[in-house]
Amino acid sequence: MANPRNYQGWTFLANGFRPFFLLGAIQAALTILVWLPTFYGELKLSSGFAPRDWHVHEMLYGYLPAIVTGFLFTAIPNWTGRLPIRGMPLLMLVTLWLAGRIAVTFSAFGPWWAALLIDAGFLLLVVLAAAREIAAGRNWHNLPVVAIVGVLCAGNVAFHVEAHLHGSADYAIRIGVAVVVLLLALIGGRITPSFTRNWLVKHNPGRLPVPFGRFDMAVVLFSALSLAGWVVVPESVATGYVLAAAGVMHVVRLGRWAGDRTFRERLLVILHIGYAFVPLGFLMSAAASFGWVLPSAGLHAWMAGAAGVTTLAVMTRATLGHTGQPLTASAATQAIYLAILIAASTRICAVLAPSHAEGLLHVAAFAWIVAFAGYALAFGPLLLGLKLRALAVRASGAAQAVL
Repeated sequence: MANPRNYQGWTFLANGFRPFFLLGAIQAALTILVWLPTFYGELKLSSGFAPRDWHVHEMLYGYLPAIVTGFLFTAIPNWTGRLPIRGMPLLMLVTLWLAGRIAVTFSAFGPWWAALLIDAGFLLLVVLAAAREIAAGRNWHNLPVVAIVGVLCAGNVAFHVEAHLHGSADYAIRIGVAVVVLLLALIGGRITPSFTRNWLVKHNPGRLPVPFGRFDMAVVLFSALSLAGWVVVPESVATGYVLAAAGVMHVVRLGRWAGDRTFRERLLVILHIGYAFVPLGFLMSAAASFGWVLPSAGLHAWMAGAAGVTTLAVMTRATLGHTGQPLTASAATQAIYLAILIAASTRICAVLAPSHAEGLLHVAAFAWIVAFAGYALAFGPLLLGLKLRALAVRASGAAQAVL
């Protein structure tokens, strides 16, 4: 396994999770901060995308690729035993990701294809770099994860093209959401029971999670088929039945992971709660196919709920683990978890209770910003490689100077 202590450069560029988790969290907070006044017509964007499409794109193909990249570039050295991508190559990728955010947000000032090339170039390089590392390490069984990220890259290209040709990007949005749900089912379905098992063996002996097996693979494959149908014909009743069946399968899968035995450790229970939004999204999308609820209910269960909660859960845990901190949720971390759960729940309720939508949207936006800005503030020093003890001494000295 690579030893990150051999790296002599800026700590912020020593691991992929450091820049991408921090900048991704800041971007997630800023995007919603801009989106709400845009939604109510109080602010006009300079993007070539329609306002809704800009909002969706920057969360689906902006924020999430940053977090996926941070996760991949941190996990791949453990998978392959090779040195991590860091230093100047990592800085170039971070710069390209930032350029993509600027290009998309101000794409009205230039040709649409320029924003496409800059924005899509980031994920393409990530896929190529990840595939090269996995191939060099002969870690073939993790190649499907990279292949799914490749589909996300293709969805991003399709988003730009569809928005240019048709003025909106409905198909590309569903492609991106489907990819994210599959990544959650595949990766979340491995790390959640694994982390749970490790903790239970040490701290709460007894019933353990069922290891990843044929049932789990069947759930993932059936989910892929149901999501493919949803991408093509989301309003079909047949699609609704398949989505509902997938949702039930995910409920059963989640019940096999002994999540009810993890409430003493918030770092674990949040992973189970985050995954619970996956079957909720399937069931709500099925209900939308039957005409019972609006389609955005399922979309926000998957994106604000499953993706939002799970990414923050992984970001907090990975940051603590890879910076040598105790693997336990501090008061600040628990506040972050509470904020994202409020954000996800109220955003879904805003769809289900349209008469109260305005107030619920404001609550959801505020809680979302608190969650991600809170992560940036609480974990930023660790990600930047700052010495917490030195910061405390400086803060104490400053306080004494004021007094």
